[in-house]
Amino acid sequence: MRFTLRQLEYFIAAGETGSITQASERINISQPSISTAISQLEQEFDVQLFIRHHAQGLSLTPVGRTMLIEAKRLVEQATALYSVAVESREEVRGLLNVGCLTTLAPMILPELAISFAGGFPRAGIRPHTEHQEKLLDGLYRAAIDVAITYDLQIPQEMEFTPLVDLPVHAVVGESHPLARHSAVTLAELAELPLILLDLPLSAEYFTALFLKEGLQPNVAFRMAQPDVIRTMVANGYGYTLANVTPRSDLALDGRRVVRVRLAGEHRPMTIGLVTLQQLRKSRLLSAFLNHARSFISDAYIPGMVAPAMGNRRI
Repeated sequence: MRFTLRQLEYFIAAGETGSITQASERINISQPSISTAISQLEQEFDVQLFIRHHAQGLSLTPVGRTMLIEAKRLVEQATALYSVAVESREEVRGLLNVGCLTTLAPMILPELAISFAGGFPRAGIRPHTEHQEKLLDGLYRAAIDVAITYDLQIPQEMEFTPLVDLPVHAVVGESHPLARHSAVTLAELAELPLILLDLPLSAEYFTALFLKEGLQPNVAFRMAQPDVIRTMVANGYGYTLANVTPRSDLALDGRRVVRVRLAGEHRPMTIGLVTLQQLRKSRLLSAFLNHARSFISDAYIPGMVAPAMGNRRI
């Protein structure tokens, strides 16, 4: 298309007033500019829009009348687009695409989304749960507006707002010999069968804990589903390492698991909010970011035992 909305606006003014002079006065544009715009439209569409009457103004041709209707509709639609953009900046309303790491989503996302909707009834959240790499890709493609995830390999062009640090710990079944220990070292765990959370970046994080101390973990199973891992641990297949601490100490089959503190200094996982730095934040997104910052902290995490609670049992 080689015509502009401005040309259409000049055409509409001339069509509704039936006069270049009156159109010029109505929209405060020079007569030559309006005449030029009409000529360019006629050339572009290869039609005659007006019949020029000497000293008596203009009258629309049949095709001109039809095109006037469609031109007004098109300009109204364009105006509506601007209105949507303005409202998105000035009012907390609309649908926000929120991504969440798959290991965090079952605990954090439902309560966070419900509480946000309660505070902003004209706003809604569309949840997306993925592993880290897909969340970052979703931000790049604008498929999601914000991601709730860990501080693992966040690109420079993305902004990470930390919320709470989650220390790593071991998880064992209720009957496991380590279940009664107050703490355990990586050296004590290294020979035992490990059920490793095999998600991009997560697996690297856990194995790096051992490598940093010159140890090699005994990986017995690799699983990408946290609930399957939790159930296998509860049934004695091995232990796992985790940062999340669900409020329930039960696996899906009803068997119990126990969290054991990992002795020593180890890099925690930091839950935070990730957005594109170049993204212009709407009022909706800003409201959600503020809500999440006030809702998730060391003292409270939806669906989890927060670090400040210091409870050994999961």
